[in-house]
Amino acid sequence: MRPVPEPPPEGHRGGSSGLRRVNLALFAAGLTTFMALYSTQALLPALSHAFTVPPSTASLLVSLSTGTLALAVIPVSSLSERYGRTRVMIVCALIAAALGLIVPIAPTFPVLAAVRAAQGIALAGVPAVAMAYLAEEVHAEALGGAMGLYIAGNTVGGLLGRLVPGLVADLAGWRWGLGAIALASLACTLAFWALLPRSRLFSRGRAGRRTVGGHLADPGLRRLYAIALLLMAGFATVYNFLGYRLVAAPFELPQLVIGLMFVMYLGGTWSSAAAGRLADRTGRRAVLAGSLAVMTAGLVLTLPGSVPAVGAGLLVFTTGFFAAHSVASGWVGLRARTARAQAASLYLFAYYLGGSVGGSFGGLAFERGGWPAVVVYVLVLTALAALAAARIGTRDRARSSAPIT
Repeated sequence: MRPVPEPPPEGHRGGSSGLRRVNLALFAAGLTTFMALYSTQALLPALSHAFTVPPSTASLLVSLSTGTLALAVIPVSSLSERYGRTRVMIVCALIAAALGLIVPIAPTFPVLAAVRAAQGIALAGVPAVAMAYLAEEVHAEALGGAMGLYIAGNTVGGLLGRLVPGLVADLAGWRWGLGAIALASLACTLAFWALLPRSRLFSRGRAGRRTVGGHLADPGLRRLYAIALLLMAGFATVYNFLGYRLVAAPFELPQLVIGLMFVMYLGGTWSSAAAGRLADRTGRRAVLAGSLAVMTAGLVLTLPGSVPAVGAGLLVFTTGFFAAHSVASGWVGLRARTARAQAASLYLFAYYLGGSVGGSFGGLAFERGGWPAVVVYVLVLTALAALAAARIGTRDRARSSAPIT
């Protein structure tokens, strides 16, 4: 009698211990990535004073890390197609954490800038590969929730990366502030390493220009990449220039209060996870459309010259943005048939490109027409994203049993 072959492994299902480990590990990955990525943003005035550089030069400590991440995310994610998802993510996270320990002791501004640039390259190995890992290792019926929790980790990491260094620096100086966030990032990296289950459904393959071309040939993926670019352009514009509005009349708020606007990220922490779960139950198109409508409502609420109205509008806008980002990023993993890490990396490349380029155009809108012009600019971007979402085909399929290459 022939032995009965074992059934092929399937993705982690909702409620399983494997999925709980995946969720905890990727939440820790989101924390360590975005704490490190934005750790210098709240300290730019102190760093400008310490190294005697103008604000435009000090801002390179943020833009260098995000810029090198955007440039490296596609080639680094390609390594995971050859060497495996978990290996690339863990090695990159450990390198980024080690570089983070150098940041507080950098003796000169050029050294600090170089370390931040290198840190961005190392961090690139986590987000795109994490999205591909989730798309492969989590069952399709639970993918939206898992992706939402990962995005929630991103929002908490981004919030802590901005708040913790500033609070510690007020007490002990900027070096201690950066040191505190470096140690926190290292702890989260070690937790990520310890918790992450090994890949069960990964199939080694080659990734190159042909696979990139294949992703770009899919009109649905192209529209998802356009959504990432448009939404991040609007999000970066709002957070880049709202502070300038709040420091001027009629608000004239102190910088400490303005810095607390990043607490609105907590709305995104909730909405990203909730939207992912809702998308699993009701479909991605409807949840994405609803998230964009929430963003629009939040933008309109920021128009009056009232602090409560602006605060409420910013919270609603942020909630809608992270919900939309959670749904769109999870949709990429479902649509891509092959080389999922590269599909995810193209999404993130568009995402960070939108933040840098789109945010610059938002500055032109603010300089020429003030906050109303910013609102109109971001509303146009959101409308274009909604149009792209409405035209995505119905190829929102469950993962096939064929190996992923």
